[in-house]
Amino acid sequence: MIRKQMSVCEKELTVYHKLPLFFPFKVFVAFQSMLIVLVGAIPEYHLDQEGILSNTEALAKHVRFTSNFTSIATEWYLIKHEAYKVSLASSLYFGGLLIGNILFGPLSDKLGRKPVYLSGLFMDVIFGYVSAFAPNYEIFAASRFFVGVTNGGMSLVSFVLTQEYVGKSFWAMTGSLTNLTFAFGIAVYALLGYYIRDWRLLAFVSNSPGVFFFLLSFMLPESPRWLYSQGRTAEAEHVLQYMALRNGKERLVVKLKPCKGAIKKDDSTPGLLNLVTHPVLRWRTVILMYIWYVCSFVYYGLTLNAGELGGNLYLNVALSGLVEVPAFPLCMFFIEKSCQYNPSRLGIMQMPSAKGYRREFSDGFLTRNAGLGVCSMVCRFGGILAPFVPSLKSLGPSVPFGVFGISGLSAGFLTLLLPETLNKPIAETIEDLQMPVYQILKNKKVNQLEEKF
Repeated sequence: MIRKQMSVCEKELTVYHKLPLFFPFKVFVAFQSMLIVLVGAIPEYHLDQEGILSNTEALAKHVRFTSNFTSIATEWYLIKHEAYKVSLASSLYFGGLLIGNILFGPLSDKLGRKPVYLSGLFMDVIFGYVSAFAPNYEIFAASRFFVGVTNGGMSLVSFVLTQEYVGKSFWAMTGSLTNLTFAFGIAVYALLGYYIRDWRLLAFVSNSPGVFFFLLSFMLPESPRWLYSQGRTAEAEHVLQYMALRNGKERLVVKLKPCKGAIKKDDSTPGLLNLVTHPVLRWRTVILMYIWYVCSFVYYGLTLNAGELGGNLYLNVALSGLVEVPAFPLCMFFIEKSCQYNPSRLGIMQMPSAKGYRREFSDGFLTRNAGLGVCSMVCRFGGILAPFVPSLKSLGPSVPFGVFGISGLSAGFLTLLLPETLNKPIAETIEDLQMPVYQILKNKKVNQLEEKF
């Protein structure tokens, strides 16, 4: 038998055999995210009375819908002055995503990835069924908010699990594949909507795959990286040994080395303060916040409002998902050629090893996590505002698309102000931000020599 000592922060594992579960799982996440596109679609209708109808009862008496599908708009007459409620339900969902991201991240750090993921998925399914059987708009809107909370938080934890099950060399691939299946899920949802024209049945069928994934998820182990970070080394070794055996590494015996200089987790204040007080961080954070906001604003603005494009509603929704498919290989290519994406610098940092750098490195880690958290929160505001942009078409048919286009271009130009990271050493501390590249490299070599001796 070959005994290999390793650090869970450094070990490159092959793809874990149960990892493919998360790829079709993203199809279910797409169903929930895009539900309002068809369930909230406003069909063509005719009013047999001119003038302003001031209440729902009056609308019910004088409106006649001409399309062959039902939606919350047809059941609760969400047209004219009530039409804003469809966009409101969509915004409530994205507001829930914002809260879910805030709550579930710290919970998964404290309680573990698997229990938080399973709890979120269970509640997601429950509230999804509440949406399908909601007796009125108020309960439907409230359920969509709670679906957003659980769906957003659970999706965040599932993504972390996906990355923590594999080695660093697979992070870009697994991250791209999960996004790819999300886009594919949009097309599948459009196909379901084409054959299921009753909105309640569509909501029920779209939510039901969550039960299947919930049951399958019990077979998943806890994240070995999380176990290791909590000092539960024996359990982490057991999980890694299981992964190695399932990946065909029968001759490998996993024995973890103690991680020295573990990062302190009890104080996140320095990270948040550094984002404001440090000039370099403050400027970069503002730019990144705007870029994340625009990405969400434009993406969901175009996707959720596919029905506003005219033509076949289901074809528009399907194409809005499938059009992303060729973008993923291009994205991975350009990332490798122009801006190196390194997930270890964004969430799962390597543990500090050099003596004397614990506090500085901890501040750097907290700052990076705080920056990602702030950007993620701002990102959700883009999704909250996006459903209301099509109402600007009253000013002109091209105004909504002009808003999305200008927003995207402005974010793209602002990206040019950020530093290039391809083949460049990444700053590990606040002090590194103002150091020249050669000095950062020199410091890293010194740290490596200190650990050897």
